[in-house]
Amino acid sequence: MRRREFIVAAAVTTIWPATGLAQHRPPVVGFLSSRSPIESKELVAAFNRGLNDAGFTDGQNVRVEYRWAEGAYNRLPELASDLVNENVTAIVAVGNTPAAHAARDATKEIPIVFVVGDDPIKAGLVDSLARPHGNLTGITVLFGPLAPKRFEVLFQLIPTARSVGLLVNLSNPAAQAAIKTAQEWTGSHKLQLVVQGASAESELAVAFDSLAQQHISALVVDADPFFTTRRERLIALAAQHSIPTMYPQRIFVSNGGLISYGGDLRSGYRDAGGYIGRIIQGVRPGDLPVQQSTRVEFILNLRTAKTLGLDVPTSVLLRADEVIE
Repeated sequence: MRRREFIVAAAVTTIWPATGLAQHRPPVVGFLSSRSPIESKELVAAFNRGLNDAGFTDGQNVRVEYRWAEGAYNRLPELASDLVNENVTAIVAVGNTPAAHAARDATKEIPIVFVVGDDPIKAGLVDSLARPHGNLTGITVLFGPLAPKRFEVLFQLIPTARSVGLLVNLSNPAAQAAIKTAQEWTGSHKLQLVVQGASAESELAVAFDSLAQQHISALVVDADPFFTTRRERLIALAAQHSIPTMYPQRIFVSNGGLISYGGDLRSGYRDAGGYIGRIIQGVRPGDLPVQQSTRVEFILNLRTAKTLGLDVPTSVLLRADEVIE
């Protein structure tokens, strides 16, 4: 056995009795996600890399129990309670604020590490980023605060646009903040804003029909796991109606979407895995400061731009972190 593995194994053996676990049982980590397993493969891999960096491997000296809401937020409380009943050692709550809230409401004792795109203080998850206290800590990835930049980049790509749509999931409490931000930005730029909600699979086609009928010049899709889980449908509808669309994550553009501007979720999930590893080793979540990921990715699909008949300005091409051709 390598020295590092021996040290980790010894530490875990010391900790398990203190947490009420039998020494022969490896720690169990609950993985609560608003997303779906299919679209989360890269993110789960990043989380496991973080665990590995801390000395833990799923199926060897730790076991991960996954629970997926697949964009149905009303399922999260039941899934969180299920993990608590499994007597997990810690919970990682991902897929933005609703999952974190569900985990927080399910237990005041089990350590929770969240990955969110909103301000965790405003969301009521922690009182302080430096000293979160209690049983919650986590990682913030830039999504919600980047909403104005998404509009800015989109209108650099389409400078002649006079109206823009905003697609939001009205069942997400963060939707109202997204709408307010969009209203402020478009108002200051004297642009028309068309807000369209969609909270169920059956509402997506209706939403795009409505947006097309209002002759919007472009569309911004809000950062929401419900949309990420249904990204292929969104991309197909945007293509069907020839609507240039800005998305919050690179995975949309990798699947054929036009453009994305958002935080690097993979690094956030990896950091969450590292925090889970430290908690298993005995560190209290309240002693781990909330990490703020500042990396932002701007991805452009040039092939989709050509299909839409867009002449991409050189300034936009030079600004992009990655251009898919």
